[in-house]
Amino acid sequence: MAARRAASSILSRCLLARSFPASASASSPAGNSALLGAGALLHRFSTAPAAAAAAPATDEPIQPPVEIKYTQLLINGNFVDAASGKTFPTLDPRTGEVIARVAEGDSEDINRAVAAARRAFDEGPWPRMTAYERCRVLLRFADLIERDAEEIAALETWDNGKTLAQSAGAEVPMLARCMRYYAGWADKIHGLVVPADGPHHVQVLHEPVGVAGQIIPWNFPLLMFAWKVGPALACGNAVVLKTAEQTPLSALYVASLLHEAGLPDGVLNVVSGFGPTAGAALCSHMGVDKLAFTGSTGTGQIVLELAARSNLKPVTLELGGKSPFIVMDDADVDQAVELAHHAVFFNQGQCCCAGSRTFVHERVYDEFVEKSKARAQKRVVGDPFRYGVEQGPQIDEEQFKKILRYVRSGVDSGATLVAGGDRAGNRGFYIQPTVFADAKDEMKIAKEEIFGPVQTILKFSGVEEVILRANATQYGLAAGVFTKGLDAANTLSRALRAGTVWVNCYDVFDAGIPFGGYKMSGVGREKGIYALRNYLQTKAVVTPIRDAAWL
Repeated sequence: MAARRAASSILSRCLLARSFPASASASSPAGNSALLGAGALLHRFSTAPAAAAAAPATDEPIQPPVEIKYTQLLINGNFVDAASGKTFPTLDPRTGEVIARVAEGDSEDINRAVAAARRAFDEGPWPRMTAYERCRVLLRFADLIERDAEEIAALETWDNGKTLAQSAGAEVPMLARCMRYYAGWADKIHGLVVPADGPHHVQVLHEPVGVAGQIIPWNFPLLMFAWKVGPALACGNAVVLKTAEQTPLSALYVASLLHEAGLPDGVLNVVSGFGPTAGAALCSHMGVDKLAFTGSTGTGQIVLELAARSNLKPVTLELGGKSPFIVMDDADVDQAVELAHHAVFFNQGQCCCAGSRTFVHERVYDEFVEKSKARAQKRVVGDPFRYGVEQGPQIDEEQFKKILRYVRSGVDSGATLVAGGDRAGNRGFYIQPTVFADAKDEMKIAKEEIFGPVQTILKFSGVEEVILRANATQYGLAAGVFTKGLDAANTLSRALRAGTVWVNCYDVFDAGIPFGGYKMSGVGREKGIYALRNYLQTKAVVTPIRDAAWL
């Protein structure tokens, strides 16, 4: 447990622990200890070596020893059936088989949830508690997450397909860390006293916005729960959360822990359902004061339009990306290959900030391509519950087929397929780690968000050139720079039009680091102090002063 508390940028450490063991052990002992702590959980599921896990078609999937406890909607503190009585299946991406049937919320359930949240905000104790009391509830919640860490990690891997090493070693600890971070902010949100030009006392108050509607994606259900629910509750709001229909289970589980921690009824409501029904109803609801959405850019545009057409509620959007990863000619090629590999293949490539456009300087391009090919061919694909596996299945059949269409497009457009390019095995939604060389900027694989394990390697010759090409995109979520040169790092990090630029690292997601995009990658920021602004209103209170001793 102490190791989990030590996890700050543990996600990045988790990714690179196998790649740079010497430097990791010297510079990040907390990250290593956290991974070792997760090892006991991993070995409970399998003792098979990594090589044996590389055949998803022949290995019988491991049965996770976790009970599915929560499949209903959470409304006003109670788990209830959908008003329609409908359910839908949530699937195991390893096999396509049904894990459980989950209540299917629609507009009537959104109405019930918003009504409960409104009562909880307008009449309930949560916004009227002292900030310290809210802090203590969130801290207890973090403790309960750590108590049930094994169950939560198993649910996340089962429903999503990401490796247990990632769920248990990084994402559950980051969930607890993020909730503690915002617990710490709860009693530090304060206003200002502003001097006026006349005899007036001017207070600036920061008030909770009210009822926040939140829609989270399927690729990081637990982390997105934390990034959205944490700041909203710390500020004293009530929440209606819609989960992704592909991955409802872990959010329902951790929501139950929040109530065990002492959260009053109605403050957090969770509705599982589909975007055109439950999602659209939440975005359009006149009783919702604020929206936050993470997902595709196209859906984000719909969310923004529905919010504007209803009550002009403010919207925070964290959307898609096509992030450049730039390797300069002075780079250590072996380390650059490893970091670029993780930048794109992490989470099966299902990451909005994936470094999926790998720009490599012409002087090291051929060596980089050959070593990237070899690294992709070594990547272990298989059952994510099996120890040593690096890549699990894609989330579902729709995403699986979409990725393979992009692979065919890359071949048809003239890029050189140097690794992968097909499904892995014949069961489930596994795809071979795929690498393209000789790609051109105008190709679909270099322009559009694939959201899968596909690396596109492009050649460049100079700094000014790569800046122009890296910025020539509708997206601006993230970027990576790999160089030994301070001048190159400074020039590129300031010139790249992206919300996050990682220099000689990638996917570092500490709770205090803001995250969000430029251009069509979103509006606003998640995490850090900046996320608090999403859930606060600013009010000026002006009072006359008579016979003031000072102004």
